[in-house]
Amino acid sequence: MEEDKLRGKRILVVDDEPDVLETLREQLEGCEVDTAPEFEEARRLLDGGIYDAAILDIMGVRGYELLAITTKKGIPTLMLTAHALSPGNLIRSIKRGALAYVPKEKISDIKLFLLDVLEAHEKGEKGLGKWFTRLETFFDKKFGDYWKDKSDPDFWKKYY
Repeated sequence: MEEDKLRGKRILVVDDEPDVLETLREQLEGCEVDTAPEFEEARRLLDGGIYDAAILDIMGVRGYELLAITTKKGIPTLMLTAHALSPGNLIRSIKRGALAYVPKEKISDIKLFLLDVLEAHEKGEKGLGKWFTRLETFFDKKFGDYWKDKSDPDFWKKYY
């Protein structure tokens, strides 16, 4: 099964909500999961550890600063957010090196999105990928009509 590709992977999860950390630990059973509820602890873990992937919240943990660290270290990163769910943050995340941008509403599918991220990393792919194809209808409903045209037309020209 595809999920077997995650078995034994070392994943860093950073979120300021304890219930999200616990949910992700449960969802990622079979992986070695380190969690951090705030920026400083996450930075300490990144300084001392080697990770196959990272899942970062944006708000409350200085997610973009952590993304800069994971990107520099070559760690494939998935941004997972609720409060920062917007077209601007989606684009900002991808431009800054995230390999996926996933709403917390889709946390139950985190393994699928993580597999997408690891596959994109293996292939050296950047930008929008399988994860976006899976979520595009969700984003269309969430952000409204013509959200791509309104957000950053130059960004979207690469993909459409």
